[in-house]
Amino acid sequence: MITIGVEEEYLLVDPVTCLPVPRAEQVRAAAGLEPILDDQEVQSELLQAQVEVATPVCTDLDEVGGHLLRLRHALGSAAEKNGCRIAACGTAPFRETAPVPVTEKARYIAMRSQAPQLVAEQLVNGMHVHAAVPDREMGVAVLNRIRVWLPVLVAMSANSPLWDGHDTGFASWRTVIFGRWQVGGPPPRFADLADHERRVRALLDTGVITDTGQLYWQARLSDKYPTVEVRCADVQLRVDSAVMFAGLVRALIATAIRDEKAGEPVPECAPELLQAANWHAARHGLSGLLVDPEGTARRAGDVLARMLDTLAPALAEAGDTREVAALVHRLLQQGTPADQQRRVLAEGGLPALAELLINETVAP
Repeated sequence: MITIGVEEEYLLVDPVTCLPVPRAEQVRAAAGLEPILDDQEVQSELLQAQVEVATPVCTDLDEVGGHLLRLRHALGSAAEKNGCRIAACGTAPFRETAPVPVTEKARYIAMRSQAPQLVAEQLVNGMHVHAAVPDREMGVAVLNRIRVWLPVLVAMSANSPLWDGHDTGFASWRTVIFGRWQVGGPPPRFADLADHERRVRALLDTGVITDTGQLYWQARLSDKYPTVEVRCADVQLRVDSAVMFAGLVRALIATAIRDEKAGEPVPECAPELLQAANWHAARHGLSGLLVDPEGTARRAGDVLARMLDTLAPALAEAGDTREVAALVHRLLQQGTPADQQRRVLAEGGLPALAELLINETVAP
């Protein structure tokens, strides 16, 4: 069984105005006092209005869901004690004119010096799924095989339509903002591990990136853990949606390992087509056509049905079929969290949006 772990980033917001609140250190300190929380599970982020959590290594989806709910509740309680709330949204729907302060860490201060406007606009929150791989050689093979599915995950996870108080027209504006860093988007195809290491070293040697943490590909090898890290998804509004993505990512990676061992051909997709598919997914989410792994535009429901069919053996082996399929079906019926944000804002304005983001973040 492939083990998995999930990282999530949350925004700290004022419960009335929904504006970002720079109280990360106070919230982290208060969260560390919670008896159900290990303070190492909560980390600071680039900006002081954000916090990040990381689950322990998990073997099944019930564990993932239990840990995420525990972490969200503990952080939610800590935030409430400090006059704010946590919100699992991919972008801050509203911002003050003055930038949110950067967390006082050397790496973050250096990033602000390197790209001040980009850092000022990094009020974006993602969800990262780590899945274990046997070794880095297999990890590179997995990256080559799953990259064609990343735009589909972007579309499914869209939870960031709003920015500066207006609708951007994009389902995942976070994808656009995050894609402006030096190295981002879907990863390239690598010949093998040696090719991967050589190309990463070439990037580092230029000095344009200062460490491998600035390889912001939507899927990458982890330097800390023996895992592939899939990081293309917006943070999910609800815990059960995050569980769905954890199950899908594990199945994608298990399928890639199986196909690699069986000598199956590696899916081909030209880099410009993959980049265009990724942009299209961020723009439209599931409301319309999606570009499938062959580069053909199809109905979103058909592409998701194909994904479930492709992943069926891996989902069955992990015991995840019923849960993941039901959640994907719900997603197709109800729409993405981006669709929910738009509906609620149109029907009830700012108070209804704030209620949605705050309440759904800690809903069971």
